[in-house]
Amino acid sequence: MPDPAQQPASTTAVAGRLEYLAAASLLWVLRWLPLRLALPAAELAGLACGGLVSRWRDAAETNLKRALPELGPAARRRIRFGVYRNLGRVVLALAKLPVWSERTVRRHVDFEGLEHFRTAEAKGRGVLLLTAHLGNWELGALAHGAVVGPISVMVRPITNPRVDRLVEARRSAHGNRVIAKRNSAREVLKALSAGGTVGILADQNAALEEAVFVEFFGMPAAAHKGFAQLALRSGAAVVPAIARWEPLVKRHVVEYGPAIEIVRSGVTQRDIAVNTQRFQQVIEDRVRANPDLWLWIHRRWKTQPAAKAV
Repeated sequence: MPDPAQQPASTTAVAGRLEYLAAASLLWVLRWLPLRLALPAAELAGLACGGLVSRWRDAAETNLKRALPELGPAARRRIRFGVYRNLGRVVLALAKLPVWSERTVRRHVDFEGLEHFRTAEAKGRGVLLLTAHLGNWELGALAHGAVVGPISVMVRPITNPRVDRLVEARRSAHGNRVIAKRNSAREVLKALSAGGTVGILADQNAALEEAVFVEFFGMPAAAHKGFAQLALRSGAAVVPAIARWEPLVKRHVVEYGPAIEIVRSGVTQRDIAVNTQRFQQVIEDRVRANPDLWLWIHRRWKTQPAAKAV
């Protein structure tokens, strides 16, 4: 495949506009379709994308074989298809939730363990929501904003600036605020010091210079040390949160767990490593409970201590 960086500027610009038009059209169609039609349409779109993007299949197969070696080909295929359908539901959330009222959100989304969040919030030091690309992360943030209260969400900007603006406008609904990942520490600490809530997706591979290595599914994984640094520096409570899909009733459940105790030994690097391992263990436990809802297509174990790609 040609390197986009080596393509003529005019070709890259046209491709960017086409990508934007496709994304905007899909969001528009899903927004106006009745939910009973939009849901299967979104899931079908996710399955279609999964069938077309071979690198997703290859990454998922590699990850599943390493992380869950007990699974056979049929089980891995079922999980892969679940991942693709889940991606469709994530896009559907971006289309629907920004225009839903609080009442409509409550009609379609359940909340579980909200008392854990309220207890953490009451301490007045801010709340870090430990979340992941597990279930419907876009719905989780938007439903929280609509029903519980506005939050800030840390995101990595999308490469296509037009698509990035399109998505950011939707992520900012219900009073939510987007914080770009680059140079975000100051903004996150400011929000927490004011007693606010910040949601951070903490399950992605980190670059070697930003990483602390943890055990994740029994393998070394590079986790970004920034989450633990923010928790230690701010004194904010860390509350795990996911938005899982319940297929039998076709509803999402935004689930909050008890706040995770932060280890403070006074040895900074040790505390970062120990707490990061705790956070990643919580994520692993939830992935194991909902394997078809996690983003197995991401190269989670790419960065290795010996810089050997997986």
